Amino acid sequence: MEKTLMKGNEAIAEAAIRAGCKAYFGYPITPQNQIPEYMSKRMPQIEGGVYIQAESEVAAINMVYGAASAGARTMTSSSSPGISLKQEGISYIACSELPCLIVNIMRSGPGLGGILPSQGDYFQATKGGGHGDYHMIVLAPASVQEAADLVYDGFDMADRYRMPVMILGDGMIGQMMEPVGFKNEKATGLPEKRWAANGWSDKERDRNIINSLYIEAEEFCEVNRKMKEKYDLIAREETRVEEFMTDDAEFVVAAFGTIARIAKNAVLKARDMGVKAGVVRPITLWPFPKDVFQNLKTKGILTVEMNQGQMFEDVCLSAAEGVPVKFYGTTGGVIPKSDRIVQEILNMREGLG
Repeated sequence: MEKTLMKGNEAIAEAAIRAGCKAYFGYPITPQNQIPEYMSKRMPQIEGGVYIQAESEVAAINMVYGAASAGARTMTSSSSPGISLKQEGISYIACSELPCLIVNIMRSGPGLGGILPSQGDYFQATKGGGHGDYHMIVLAPASVQEAADLVYDGFDMADRYRMPVMILGDGMIGQMMEPVGFKNEKATGLPEKRWAANGWSDKERDRNIINSLYIEAEEFCEVNRKMKEKYDLIAREETRVEEFMTDDAEFVVAAFGTIARIAKNAVLKARDMGVKAGVVRPITLWPFPKDVFQNLKTKGILTVEMNQGQMFEDVCLSAAEGVPVKFYGTTGGVIPKSDRIVQEILNMREGLG
């Protein structure tokens, strides 16, 4: 596979085009601005391609709703405060069971925050930032290549399960440059969407209505029940996780995204010091790889994140009974250093005696 040196944001955009994206709607915000910039150049070159810079994040997500309703492969991208503004629309899309791809290149917060990288949107992404009982599949890449690969997978999952999928990367993923290769030049064999509201030329099917409003309680209860069945299926079938040197690990570092790369370096340093350590990196943040943590035979787990301890809660809930879980995190755009992670591993070993 031929590889090109690309910035993460640009690789995500190019992968989306090659995966068959026909409609992009967005609004500029750092540190993801290269995605809409790249799409503004490339989408007009694609047959049937549509690019619109919306007047706001709220408008962009509702344009995604419309394009997805018509059966198009569609996406939007933003960064943390912009994703916050999209939450109502994401909830509508989830209830209407519409496939789309949403990219969040996280920046520090809360509030308007800063433009430096963060992992502070974990709760927002995995717990349903909007209203109601819904989920998105949430994919957390750790490299530019993986970010591109997960765009293909994200679109396919969205179509397979008729739901929104989010690529959740921190600012480092969006801004770093790495060699990246792409799976194919043109997406083929995309699924037929007979449920889409794209005209009624085929009289053999019912007229389709896309809706997320249900007045009757019993009817809406049934909608929620069917969605829950789908989420349970996804939890069984789509959980992804990477384990690094965990077979004999006495201590395990849990980390996602680019922080997992720093954690791997820390684990290698710890092993040079005689401490058997490993890394568990959830790739799907939802569904979360609970079983992997439940089955870890380890003396302790250290969760490292660029936030105040958000994935930490899921690790605590998933860890086997009696396994202590500690947390080390940074905020404000400060990136954890591998030497500090090593020290936290040593502190955990010492504290457990």
